[in-house]
Amino acid sequence: MVASILNELLNLTGGGAIVFWIGGLGLFVFQVWMFVDAVRRGEYFWAVFIWIGSLISTVLYFFLVYRDGATATSGFELPGAARRARIKELQSQIHHLDKAHHHLQLGDIYFAQGKLDQAEASYRASIERDATDPDAHAHLGQCLLRKGKPAEARPLLESVVAQNPKHDYGHTLMALAETLTALGEQDAALAAWHRVLAEHSYARARVQCAELLIAKGETTAARHELAEVISDDAHAPAFQRRRERMWVKRAGKLLGALK
Repeated sequence: MVASILNELLNLTGGGAIVFWIGGLGLFVFQVWMFVDAVRRGEYFWAVFIWIGSLISTVLYFFLVYRDGATATSGFELPGAARRARIKELQSQIHHLDKAHHHLQLGDIYFAQGKLDQAEASYRASIERDATDPDAHAHLGQCLLRKGKPAEARPLLESVVAQNPKHDYGHTLMALAETLTALGEQDAALAAWHRVLAEHSYARARVQCAELLIAKGETTAARHELAEVISDDAHAPAFQRRRERMWVKRAGKLLGALK
C-alpha cells in the first residue's frame, strides 16, 4: 500500500510533489519501524499485516501494542500505577503544596513509564516529607531493585513486609522474593514465593518460583507451576493476558525446555 502511494507521489508534478513524497517516505519509515518492533516482540500476526502494506494495521499496532509495550518495568507493574496524563498536574500541585502523596503519585507514574531515576527522586522526596508511609518505602524498594540495587532495596521491602505481608496485594512480597534471588539467597526467595502463591496466582510469581525449583532439581513441582500459568492464561480476561504476556511466554519456553 505504501509502495503504491509513493509511486503515485513520484508521478506528481509541481513543487507540492516534494512535500507529498517526503510525507510518503515518512509513512514508509513508520511502517518499517512498526514491522521491526512487531517481530522483536514476537507479534507475528501483526507483523504479517504490517508487511503486506496495511497502513491501518500499522496505526492500530502503534496504539494497541507499541504504546502499551515494554518498558524497563514491564512485567513488574505496581498496582494502580497505570500511565496517567497527570505529570504536569502533579508537578503543579507539588510546586504549590509540596505534599508527600503528590511526590509518591508522580513517582508511580515515572515507574510505570520505566523512568527509574525520576521515580527514585520522587519516592525519596515523598519519604522526606512523610517517613511513615509504607507505600513510599515499598515503591522505592521496587525502584531500586529494577535499577540493579537489590542490597539497597532489601531493608525497605523487608520492613514493609514485616508490617504487612499482603501490602500492595502481594506485590511488595514478590519484589522481596526477587531481591532475595538477586542476592543469591535461593531458599529464602523460594519461601517468599510460596508465601505469595498461598494467597495469589500471579504468573510472575509462578514462573520465578518455577525457575528456582528447576535450579534445585525439583522439575516436577516446576512443571506444575508452569502448567498453571498456561492454564490460567487460557481463561483470563484480555487485559490480564496483555499484562502477563511476558510471563506466559517465559512459562512456555521453560516447559518446552523441560520436556
